[in-house]
Amino acid sequence: MTPSERLRYAGLLATSVALALVELFYLPLRLDGTVLPKLGDIQFPITVLLAGFTLPWLVVRAGRIKAKAAFAGGPLYVWLATLFVFVVVGPGGDVVVIADWRTLLLLAAGAFPATVKIGDVLARSLTAEEGQDG
Repeated sequence: MTPSERLRYAGLLATSVALALVELFYLPLRLDGTVLPKLGDIQFPITVLLAGFTLPWLVVRAGRIKAKAAFAGGPLYVWLATLFVFVVVGPGGDVVVIADWRTLLLLAAGAFPATVKIGDVLARSLTAEEGQDG
């Protein structure tokens, strides 16, 4: 791997950590008039959509650097590790991860599409290997 590819990969991993933090901190948003408009005080976990779109994109970008499933899954693994750290330890002893359906939805919306993209990278690498053999 060239130094520029290592730098790009490190940037993808850092972006994954930053996105995990943003998604966790803004997960409890409500339409209560404080940050978002007032519309009946309903829960509005917009960061779930952010995770669902950005994490698969990061996996695809990592897969373009090196077409190995473990390498392409790096952003997903770092994202999950970041979430796990904040489940176990919060900054200053605070609880960051809320224990309700929004957290489960965030995990599902981030991990499932990214895992599908890891499978896509794996399929492409296996197809490329078969093409070289034949």
